[in-house]
Order: sequence, then C-alpha cells, then structure tokens
Amino acid sequence: MVLLSTEGNEKIKARLTKYLTRDETGIRKSVLKLFLSSKPYTTQEIFESLVKEGFDVNYRGVSAMVGLMNTRLGILRIDVKGDHNVYSLKYEYKNAVKLVMDNY
Repeated sequence: MVLLSTEGNEKIKARLTKYLTRDETGIRKSVLKLFLSSKPYTTQEIFESLVKEGFDVNYRGVSAMVGLMNTRLGILRIDVKGDHNVYSLKYEYKNAVKLVMDNY
C-alpha cells in the first residue's frame, strides 16, 4: 500500500476541489461517485450510467472527460483489455476523493 504524504494529499484535494467547482451539471461528481465504488469501469459503462442518471451525453464526450480526468487529476488507473480501456480509482487516492466529495 502506498501512503501519500500530507503535502501530496493536500495537492490532490486542491486539484479535486478546483475540478469540482467547475462542474455546473454535476456530471463530474457522478463519475467520481462511480469510481468510489472501487469497481473498474469501461467508458461504455460510465456512459450508460450517466445516461441512466439523465445526463445528456455522448460516448465521445464521456471518453474525453474520463481521459482528461486521468491526465489532469492523476487519480485513475487505466488497464487496457482488448479494445477497451478499463478505469479505476487508484487505491491511495480513495480517501482524498471521498473527503472532497463529502464537501460537495
């Protein structure tokens, strides 16, 4: 298990907070809630979940959002399985994400 330093944890929290303050529709929060379940998701599964929640999204937009979430926040793990990327929340960031999400 990897433990983050307090400074590293604070940087992640600050990035997440900034990311969520620009979330006008709540879609980013919904995606992060999915990842907090500790289950890996494909882009298709994330897309289907967002459509079920009533978000007006397209597959390419969801794919771009998850890709940017990974590169800007650095909290996701990507496993390539066949033709699909499978995303999951890195274990070491779970508590930081949960703490930030509890404030939104």
